[in-house]
Amino acid sequence: MSKATFDPTRYNTSANTPFETVLERHVQRRTLLRSGSAMAALSIMAGFGVSGCESSSNTSRKASTDRPTQPSILGFQSIAGARKDAMVVAENYRASVLAPWGTPLNDQAADWQADGSNSAIDQENAVGMNHDGMSYFPLNGSSTDGLLVMNHEYIEDDALHPNGPTRDAVSRKRTLVEEIRKEIYAHGVSVVRVRQTGGVWQVVKNDPHNRRFTGVTEMDIAGPLAGHALLRTKFSPDGRHARGTLNNCGSGMTPWGTFLTCEENWPEYFVNRGTRTAEQMRIGVAAAVSRYGWDDLARDTTELDDEFARFNVTPSGESALLDYRNEANGHGFVVEIDPYAPQSAAVKRTALGRFRHEACEVGKLVTGKPVTFYSGHDARFEYVYKFVSTAPWDPADASRTDRLAVGAKYMDQGTLYVARFDEDGTGVWLPLTLASIDTDGKPLSDSFADMAEILINTAGAADLLGATPMDRPEWGAVDPITGSVYMTMTNNTSRSEANSANPRLNNKFGHIIRWDESDDHTSFTWDIFVFGSPEDGAEGVNLSGLTDLNQFASPDGLIFDRRGVLWIQTDNGAQEVGEETNDQMLAVVPSLLTNTQDEQQTISATNQTQLRRFLVGPNGCEITGLAFTPDHQTFFVNVQHPGNWPYSADALVETPAGTLVRPRATTVAIQRVGGGAVGE
Repeated sequence: MSKATFDPTRYNTSANTPFETVLERHVQRRTLLRSGSAMAALSIMAGFGVSGCESSSNTSRKASTDRPTQPSILGFQSIAGARKDAMVVAENYRASVLAPWGTPLNDQAADWQADGSNSAIDQENAVGMNHDGMSYFPLNGSSTDGLLVMNHEYIEDDALHPNGPTRDAVSRKRTLVEEIRKEIYAHGVSVVRVRQTGGVWQVVKNDPHNRRFTGVTEMDIAGPLAGHALLRTKFSPDGRHARGTLNNCGSGMTPWGTFLTCEENWPEYFVNRGTRTAEQMRIGVAAAVSRYGWDDLARDTTELDDEFARFNVTPSGESALLDYRNEANGHGFVVEIDPYAPQSAAVKRTALGRFRHEACEVGKLVTGKPVTFYSGHDARFEYVYKFVSTAPWDPADASRTDRLAVGAKYMDQGTLYVARFDEDGTGVWLPLTLASIDTDGKPLSDSFADMAEILINTAGAADLLGATPMDRPEWGAVDPITGSVYMTMTNNTSRSEANSANPRLNNKFGHIIRWDESDDHTSFTWDIFVFGSPEDGAEGVNLSGLTDLNQFASPDGLIFDRRGVLWIQTDNGAQEVGEETNDQMLAVVPSLLTNTQDEQQTISATNQTQLRRFLVGPNGCEITGLAFTPDHQTFFVNVQHPGNWPYSADALVETPAGTLVRPRATTVAIQRVGGGAVGE
């Protein structure tokens, strides 16, 4: 999530035991078990201390014998932090700007103009703004010709328009239809064909695969909510279609070759100026002013099919078929896109729950076993979820060409769970079903009429089950070697008490949690893989022993490549680290961090050199999104909201002092000088 769209409001007002309390008790319990009560008291007074957090969980974690082919896959040295208007990468690597915001996808779009004067139609046919989650889909298995599919999280209206958004001097309401349309079109997802020729990656303009999904593109509703009364609107009387996808942050990629885009901070795009429902208050639909004021031009004489009015969800008609009271109910989902089928519709998979989805990661596949999807709700004190398919995995589905039908098979029927983390290093998956018993001993059917109501208010149902409030769960990643699941907890400075899974009260720096599933999907064991921190963090802060070569804050993007390398991307919001380095991407191979008993280890002072900084972004940016070619010789990384960059097609060239450029989020193609796999 970009800092620009972060909503600090605490919408979870439940009394559920927060993760910080669980983690505090977990650390104290483990110290007591290892060292006796005297050592425990010493550890507690020291603010938990590194000794309580740097070794394996009390539940043994055996590492897999299925190791990467390389004995030490990281073949680069950690680079120093940087603060400059340029990207910095490891030695012997090059970085090239590819597909920046406004790049035309076809001849209907004019070339990008540095004065911000491009039209809404230009934007509808060009790469969107503020790139985020991304995947590479090879054409015919090629590592030099494929499709990049990328999210566009939000807009910077001061850069999008020549002089920022136009507003009435008195009312401060929006006045120009063209500007609002341009903003809506800058959101969503881009499918872009890219090809490498002579070692240089370029966008293939006018390719039939190139397309945009914007904030107005019609999409299908699938799963339990399809056709439900809560999805029926003036636009979709049958409740089977929604308009657009908004605030697309993290992403995922399915084994059958589709892209999963996740709708994150979408609630504030809508406003209810009447009486908000309990669900709208729980998720954060605006009460007075929407984020960009798109509804200001409702009923404008040039408005098409209520394109602006739909963002005002205040009931105004005699029924839902006469207004847009249910419009927001069509947002907050994981959306599936088939990039190989340019005429196909995007599908909102409602069975995976409705909340502020950060990303969606598919678990390690086992033939004959269900397929698992992990997602975090990125807000303070929110939850970790997983969806387990009813259908068992069939490897033949990976090569089927009716990919959205395969998606329906695994994503429309199954069970949605929310996580409870316990202080003994174990956890329980709580099923979100009508029969599930809440913390008062009552079934959820006493609070919800049907499964559709649970899915519309997923977070509210999770509150009742006693799920563990976390420190902003963001991206998840599954180790292809061990099957362990990792998830970033970006930060949270609003805690009043700690727990074993969120141990720091003023958690400005965030951490990455890890868990291993039980065979029956109902429980798991967990530990904390690494704590973000400045290298000179006080006792009880730098719990992983980080140095100036790997200090970081606010872990966000998290991706494993197929070799078992974990790539960590940051959205730094902590001055202590930010004054030393811009946002960055680091790498580590968790499956190689084992002790003499072959148990997986966490990052600590004794092994922290294995966590290495690979790149640093330009001033003002967030590093997010990562995709790689099948041969791993090109990595595509997104640079979101840079300050005064890019100046050159060479991403490593610094913007000259005194020169101002209109900032453009962009994808950067990273390759080794002379060729070879990235990172080796």
